Amino acid sequence: MITDPTFYALAIPAVLLIGISKGGFGGALGGTAVPLMALAVSPRQAASIVLPLLCLTDLVGLRVYFGKWDARILRTLLPGALLGVALGALSFGLFNESAIRLLIGAISVLFVASRWLAAKAAAPGAPPSRLAGACMAAVSGFTSFVAHAGGPPVMMYLLPQRLDKLAYLATINAFFLLTNAVKLLPYAWLGQFNGANLLASLSLAPLVPLVPLGVALGVYLQERVSTVWFYRIAQIALLLTGLQLMYQGASGH
Repeated sequence: MITDPTFYALAIPAVLLIGISKGGFGGALGGTAVPLMALAVSPRQAASIVLPLLCLTDLVGLRVYFGKWDARILRTLLPGALLGVALGALSFGLFNESAIRLLIGAISVLFVASRWLAAKAAAPGAPPSRLAGACMAAVSGFTSFVAHAGGPPVMMYLLPQRLDKLAYLATINAFFLLTNAVKLLPYAWLGQFNGANLLASLSLAPLVPLVPLGVALGVYLQERVSTVWFYRIAQIALLLTGLQLMYQGASGH
């Protein structure tokens, strides 16, 4: 049982950020939840504690965005995500989390920089192919399992598709709803849901009302943001997430 009050002080904003992210910004802000909790416990333990909360938040998001996703894109992404999760489970413990974070962070920063340069040149280019989408989804599934950094790779595929806000949010929420649900099985198989981690998750039960509150706040915010600014915010969030991952990877946190 975790008794450090610092952990619970960090868990409150972490859970709220997860809800806001799911409700209005397509998972871009939720990537800060595990790093916040990892200031008090190990990253792997933080990931195990957060996963049940993520699944709960996915269900809340499902109520908001049910049936509004792009089924064609999901059919492209989900097989790759399942493959990535399977590879993450089979290689559990073999890969250095810091190296994974540094790599995916660098790729994220370069992606955003390339999109901004292309926009300035008035030549945004064609969206990634379906094969590229499957590969990005596999990377997302793998990095989500290994380092809880699955957002940037799938955002790299979705942002150039130029979906409307609602379809973008519904699609990325459905993607992580299924990916996180699948992760429950290998996490349990690998012993990540031990007594201490489950007790910590249960002790956060009083924070559950923050999940729909955060989702509602996220929906409120995205409804008042224009499509142009929505994508600008999403790209900035991706950039900041990438920089954060690079810092964590370089510093070994």
